Amino acid sequence: MWKTKRNADEIIAEHALRPASSRRSWRTIGAAAAIGLASLVSAGPAAAQEPTSFKFAGSPTWFGQVPIMVAIDQGYFTDEGLDVEFTTILSSYDRIAALTAGSVEFSNLGRVAVISEMARGNEAFYFVANVDDSPGNEGCWGRPGVESIADLRGRKVAANSSAEITMTLLLRTEGMTQSDIEFVNLPANEMAPALARGDVEAACVWQPLLDGLKDAAPDGKLLGTDMQTEFYEQFKTMAAPDIVIMRRDLVDNHPEQAAKLVSAMFRGADFARENPEETAKIVAHYFNREPDELVESIRGFEYFGKEGWTGHMELHTRQMQALADLIYELGKIGDRPDVTQWAKTDFIPQ
Repeated sequence: MWKTKRNADEIIAEHALRPASSRRSWRTIGAAAAIGLASLVSAGPAAAQEPTSFKFAGSPTWFGQVPIMVAIDQGYFTDEGLDVEFTTILSSYDRIAALTAGSVEFSNLGRVAVISEMARGNEAFYFVANVDDSPGNEGCWGRPGVESIADLRGRKVAANSSAEITMTLLLRTEGMTQSDIEFVNLPANEMAPALARGDVEAACVWQPLLDGLKDAAPDGKLLGTDMQTEFYEQFKTMAAPDIVIMRRDLVDNHPEQAAKLVSAMFRGADFARENPEETAKIVAHYFNREPDELVESIRGFEYFGKEGWTGHMELHTRQMQALADLIYELGKIGDRPDVTQWAKTDFIPQ
């Protein structure tokens, strides 16, 4: 069924730019979910029992989901007395919509989509952890004749979603903004053909699609990656890494169960970091590929478990705010959210 879905980041970018009048009221949805939860709790003793079955929304097209996949298949959630189902939802926007509606309880997704929902007042979730990052895996590739970021001035450049953030930050290194280029918002899977035809002179995207740009313009040049940006210099992260979110009512009403979910994810991240070859064997069925096709990609990711997680999340909260400020300055969101209002980690044991 997913073959008919649009590119995930196209959906996110489109949703972020919808006029306010056409967007759903997340406060209304959140209130309805809260009423439903309250009625369940008041229904009787059985309804007040701690939940043990949860649905995780993720995409088997991105290696950021590996810690959760490992935690499921290695039985780490089961060790905590929990039953977790991996629910495939390709788009970050669709994942957060499913979580808001109560169809899933937690997800790992791109923080551009999360910040967009914060700006719209969606109070259905907290962000609670970061278990993956992949700096250096997002960048801009130019056709022959484009030798540097400075050479992009006045030229057509394609990007979208998180890659647009990377492009913007790379332009800043040369004292430039989007107004100095002819920006083209293209779906990620259309960038390589456009670059090959010369419809655009450079494109910015993430791996493995970045390798596709190299194939489309083999005589071209890598102009820069997210590791050459101020965000990487300051936070040592990619421009817009993933973030784990959970339903607020789960964390607020069942903090011990929420903490168990995070603990199992941490174990999955630790295993993936320490055992990339074994991890590739464990998760190969999610990606429908052979393990030896996955090992290098898994090694190219950074996975973060329990060690130093408090400092890690303090850093990512600051990065989230810097990213929210940038997205607001670019006019992609109507309000500048205070991301700390969505941060929640005090339920996780030290």
